[in-house]
Formats: sequence, C-alpha cells, structure tokens
Amino acid sequence: MAAEEDKPPAAGAAFFDLDRTLMEGSSAFQFGRAAFKAGKISRRQLISDGWANLRFRVSGSTDAGTHALRDRISASLAGTPVRDMQRLGPDVLGRILPRVYPRMLQLAYEHQDAGRRVYIFTAASQDLAELLAHVLTFDGGIGSQFSKVEDGYYTGEPTGLFIYGADKARAIKRLADQENIDLEASYAYSDSSSDLPMLRAVGHPVAVNPDKELLAEARENGWQVLRFDRLGRRLKTLLGVLGVAAAGGGTSAAVAARARRGSVGDVLSVPRRRARWRSVFRLP
Repeated sequence: MAAEEDKPPAAGAAFFDLDRTLMEGSSAFQFGRAAFKAGKISRRQLISDGWANLRFRVSGSTDAGTHALRDRISASLAGTPVRDMQRLGPDVLGRILPRVYPRMLQLAYEHQDAGRRVYIFTAASQDLAELLAHVLTFDGGIGSQFSKVEDGYYTGEPTGLFIYGADKARAIKRLADQENIDLEASYAYSDSSSDLPMLRAVGHPVAVNPDKELLAEARENGWQVLRFDRLGRRLKTLLGVLGVAAAGGGTSAAVAARARRGSVGDVLSVPRRRARWRSVFRLP
C-alpha cells in the first residue's frame, strides 16, 4: 500500500508516428536508398521502392502493402551481420533529418516543455526509432523487430510486435503501464487510418496529412487536423490530370487550361519534369 501511495500521479505523453507525420515521405525508402548505396539492394529494387514511396506520398499506406514490405525486409536480412545494418544508421539519418517537418518538431518540444514525455512509434525498425529519438532529444522510440538475431546475424524470421495497426496501440498501452502514463491526458499524431487504434487510445488524437479515411474520422469526431505535405497534394493533382489526359477524347483542352493556370505546365515541360521526378525520388 505504501508503494502505491508513493507512486507519482500519472502524466500525459505525446506519441508521434514517423512516416508522413513527423517526416515527409517514407523512412523505409530512405533506408532503401542507403542500402542501395552500400550495395545491399539492387537498382531495380530501389526503383520499385521509389514508386511505392510515390504512391505512399499520394495516398498513404495500405495494410497489405505494409505487411508485404515487412515480410520482404525480414526475408532479405537472413544471413546479414547486424553490424552491417547498424553502419547504415548515419546515412539513413542524413536522409531522414532534412525531411522532418519543423512544425512537428516544434510541437514535440512544446509537449516536453509542458511536462509530457515524447515518443516515436513507428513500423520502421527499433534501431532507427531509438536512434532518431536520441538525435531529436525525444524521450524514446518504439519500432518493429524485423528479424531474430543469432550469433550476430539476422535469421530472417520476424519477431516481436509489428508496430502497426492494432499492435501499435498495444505497444502504447504497454508503455503506458510501464511508465505510469495517463493515456486520457495524452496526444497521438498520425497520417493513416491504420493508426485509428492508436488515435482512439488517447484523449487527444490529431490527424496529420491524413488519408481519406482518417480525414473522415477526424471530421466526424472533431479531431484536430494538421497539413504539411504540399508536395503530396501536388502529386495527387498532377497524376489525376495525367490520367485524364492519357484517356484522350477531347481532354487536351482541359490540360492546356490547367497548364495556363500554372498547376501543370511547369511539370509537363521536359527539363522541369525531370527535375521534379528527381526531387520526388531523390535518387543518389
């Protein structure tokens, strides 16, 4: 009883998803670019991941796509020394840090200044979550374990919670029990409807660059909505216009009209189009 009486009152915390929430785009793609540079994956795989990153920036993730990515990463790690992956850390950080949204970082620090601990919760690897949390001076990072380790080598067999969907909410509740966190007084930030279990687990959910399903949920429940991903919205408009143009049947006039308004013409010119796609994929 005395121990319970001495226990400090629970305090709120703030939980940040990583991709399209704390940072622009996909951390997995940035990891892939570093792995390609180090000779760990092929150019074909990097290009495939680039297209996946583009789709992600336009419309967010899907359950099937995210789980397929985890399975592919887990299998590809089989027989790889743990140290080799750890050595990618500085390069991966160098690619992610410039993509962190300044406003989200400011929000995180405001939470800390108000007495709330701040955590990254992400489907990306535990090593990356911890490293990024350390560099950003957050209070912790929780990520996925992509593979078991034996004698310093990855086996390729997934292990532990995949910090995605319902498992992300379970991980947050587990941390709350361990660290005496009041979830009703806590905040959670995410871009995806897959994180609805996490958002519903706290008293203050916030939708950031939300996908269609999450935006509908946020509006219905009166949740705060933040938007920073202007490039994602421009890409969505551009791809829609190009799809209409490809269909033919008198659409050239509409495309021309949009071009005159400056929403498409700067992208459709060959030199600028190449520059824009390089900025999207940011290939080495």
